[in-house]
Amino acid sequence: MADATYIQKDTRWRNKQRSLVFCSRGVTARFRHLCDDIRKMMPHHKTEAKSEKRSNFNEINEICELKNCNNVVFFEARKREDLYLWVGRVPSGPSMKFQVLNVHTTQEVRLAGNCLLGSRPILYFDKNFNNVSYLKLIKEVFTQVFGTPRNHPKSKPFHDHIMCFYWLDKKIWFRHYQISPETPEDANKPEKQVLTEIGPRFVLDPIRIFGGSFSGQTLYLNPHYMSPTALRVQARKLLKNPYVKKLEDKEKLEQRKQENQLPEDPVDETFA
Repeated sequence: MADATYIQKDTRWRNKQRSLVFCSRGVTARFRHLCDDIRKMMPHHKTEAKSEKRSNFNEINEICELKNCNNVVFFEARKREDLYLWVGRVPSGPSMKFQVLNVHTTQEVRLAGNCLLGSRPILYFDKNFNNVSYLKLIKEVFTQVFGTPRNHPKSKPFHDHIMCFYWLDKKIWFRHYQISPETPEDANKPEKQVLTEIGPRFVLDPIRIFGGSFSGQTLYLNPHYMSPTALRVQARKLLKNPYVKKLEDKEKLEQRKQENQLPEDPVDETFA
């Protein structure tokens, strides 16, 4: 009976998902550390040298084909202060573009949580990912990209950490926790587990979802999104130079004086 096929454990790697994780040139140290943190959470990842800024996105599809990867996680840096995240399926799509906000790497926050390198993560999505149409698509792609396949050669056969995605303020909030028992005797009791945050932390602001890989029909466009450049221009208008404001106030005062000037009285010179 022990040799029966229906009770034997399958040890073959069937779901062959491979994710290419790399970034563009011009990333800062914080962005590079975030990319390294993502790689440590994904045992099924493959690496690549930094991509040139002048290169076309179609070259990423060719790199994935050479690396035998069917998923891609690409960090694109602009102006050394703005970070964008591309997540997609290669070569048929879909692909998604996000702006990465509020980045806190694992080394930066120094939280108490810890997990074994190479263990498989549990992916958690809040209830909004089951109700909104484009969030359902994001959930499906994230599951294929970030979820470590069972029996992957570089993965450990157990779960001791969880990757959480929350939908709040029209943005996706990411948190990473360690799963540990309250006491050593509670190791096999799911209801007696506690979560300890590990890091990193970041927020994803959806921009656009394409039907293809880095191209194709636009499936979703965020109407609430404002580019970082537009936000900086708006902030400069709100926080102007005090000297400029002083000149504007002086000009407005002179204008009010001219508008409120009384007409000349002809009786003034009668008794002079």
